[in-house]
Amino acid sequence: MRRREFILSTSALAAGAAGVFWHEQRLESTAAYPGREQGHWLRDAHTLPEPTETIETEVLIAGAGIAGLTAAWQLAKRGVRDVLLVPGPEPHGNAAGGRDGALQFPTGAHYLPLPSRESLHIREMLEDFGIIQADPFGVQPTFDERYLVHAPAERVLFRGAWQDGYLPREAVSAAERAEHDRFFALVEEYANARGGDGRRAFVVPLELSSTDERFRALDRVTFDAWLDAGGFKAPTLRWYLDYCCRDDYGRHADEISAWAGLHYFCGRNAQAANAERGAVLTWPEGLATLATRLDAAAPAKRTLPGSVARLGAVADGVEALCVTEEHGTWRTVRVKARHAIAAMPLFVLQHVLTDPVGHGFIAARDVPAYAPWLVSNFILRAFPEERSGSPLAWDNVVYREPGLGYVVSTHQDIRVGPPSRTAFTAYHALSDLAPEAARHWLDTASVAELTRTAARDLDLAYGWRLPLCVERVAITVRAHAMAVPAPGFLGNPGRLALRAAAGPIFFAHSDLSGLSLFEEASWWGYRAAAQVQSARTTGKLSQIRPTFAAS
Repeated sequence: MRRREFILSTSALAAGAAGVFWHEQRLESTAAYPGREQGHWLRDAHTLPEPTETIETEVLIAGAGIAGLTAAWQLAKRGVRDVLLVPGPEPHGNAAGGRDGALQFPTGAHYLPLPSRESLHIREMLEDFGIIQADPFGVQPTFDERYLVHAPAERVLFRGAWQDGYLPREAVSAAERAEHDRFFALVEEYANARGGDGRRAFVVPLELSSTDERFRALDRVTFDAWLDAGGFKAPTLRWYLDYCCRDDYGRHADEISAWAGLHYFCGRNAQAANAERGAVLTWPEGLATLATRLDAAAPAKRTLPGSVARLGAVADGVEALCVTEEHGTWRTVRVKARHAIAAMPLFVLQHVLTDPVGHGFIAARDVPAYAPWLVSNFILRAFPEERSGSPLAWDNVVYREPGLGYVVSTHQDIRVGPPSRTAFTAYHALSDLAPEAARHWLDTASVAELTRTAARDLDLAYGWRLPLCVERVAITVRAHAMAVPAPGFLGNPGRLALRAAAGPIFFAHSDLSGLSLFEEASWWGYRAAAQVQSARTTGKLSQIRPTFAAS
């Protein structure tokens, strides 16, 4: 039996035992599948109903995830007012959030690392929203203290006891700790390394990273193979690095490019005047806070509920067929625009773009694998009792479990006593199944089965104590949560071709990087808005730079 299979089977026994308590409590559990029905309809629709109306606009944005919303924000800042946003099946996408009364919680991503020196687009955004309060483009900006994660930030349940941080150090041999230190010393070297082109080896956004072959060669091997070659064998370190791959990329280290594995640690170099290195920003509803602010930052845009089903260039610009649901039936709206920004994942784009090959995009070659996720909110009427001497942290991880731990939505709520209600948001990348097999399971599993899987880390942390505190469980199924950066992803020809598009259709999504990160999605939206501005004013593209760069 492989180690991964053994871990899966033994943890299933523990989860099964605790599952008795879930059954006896008869808890309310619900599962949402955002975008599933509309996505399947679009995938399978060979013909669309005849359009019932035609709308004209200067700029069409197809998709209201972070890339599309960033584009709308930037177009508004650049004076473009005639913008139509067609949000797609789930506005805000992987940055969505939910609420239960006054209680807010994420149903997608939950934090943002401090933006690096190169992530000027994020710094501009955070300054606009008042989150950076001073020196936004300097070495050490000042951030609003309310959004910097406060202590205790993270902990790991290791051998029956909690300890600070994600990587176990206590009750670990000196030899293992020495290997931890050797790895992070190497990370520091890579973080500061520059290629022959003068660029840092690993940068956020990815597009600004060095193209030096000595770094790009890392994309030809898996992260696991690179670690093996470096003699890294410490079980705690290897578990931690595998956890990081599952956390950011949805798959194990033996499926992830070594370049992507190192980028996780080396790509960000941010400092702050009022936070430690490596600090992150968070909100009760996760990144939905930023998505909502981006949405509100372009008030002049029009919104057509629904999805773009077909998108293509025509003689005088762009034509799109959009589907919207009214009273349980679908109708089609034709949109004519001078420019369009296709802010959608590649697995959707392959069905929407009328001439993908003409754009250099061949689906069979260029669409990556996608990792499915469960994001599950356990709405609590009270906090479960913690193990002796261990305060609850913002992020809580269980060693050697297939889950990715859970975050506490009310962690930033500083008061004399804890709030009366909270949400524990459990994350689970279904990385022990092949992506297609995992999607099939998600499509056929009962809500009770989803709940038992989602609760595994919580069961091990609290046992029977947790179900007694739970009011209900709200599960969000994300069957195509993120593109997997497998070896060779940097040279994906379809991605490179879409990046180079000269209009009238421009492309914007984290898939253009191959890393499902907020900063990457926002970068491509920012860049697409600048491309549109350049095309509409000069008729040609110019170098894309942040709007403040000239100052």
